Amino acid sequence: MCASPVIAIIDDEEHVREAVARLIESLGYRAEVYASAEEFLVQVETSAASCLLVDVHLKDLSGIELGRELSSLGFTLPIIIMTGSNDPMLRKQAMELDCAAFLQKPFRHELLVEALVAAIGRPGKATN
Repeated sequence: MCASPVIAIIDDEEHVREAVARLIESLGYRAEVYASAEEFLVQVETSAASCLLVDVHLKDLSGIELGRELSSLGFTLPIIIMTGSNDPMLRKQAMELDCAAFLQKPFRHELLVEALVAAIGRPGKATN
């Protein structure tokens, strides 16, 4: 049996991290939570993450900037961007970064499921 994929949740709001982690785990995935992009970058080499679920608006380094930094370091993890903003420029930047999905908060959990399945497959299935 394959271990369920790990989703790294990066959001500076604790209640959002906790709620999304519960949702992720209820779907059969495993969750890692990080309060900032910098916190994730410190642990990226030891992280078990198969996919990132990142808030675009973080305190220092934004979700878009995190994606760019990871790319420059050679990491190719699928990134799902979450945002409470309806700014078309953010969506454009996310698509330029080749993000797996762009979810506007609050989003229906079905949209998250679709994004995760498209990015890494269903829990319990082998991933590349």
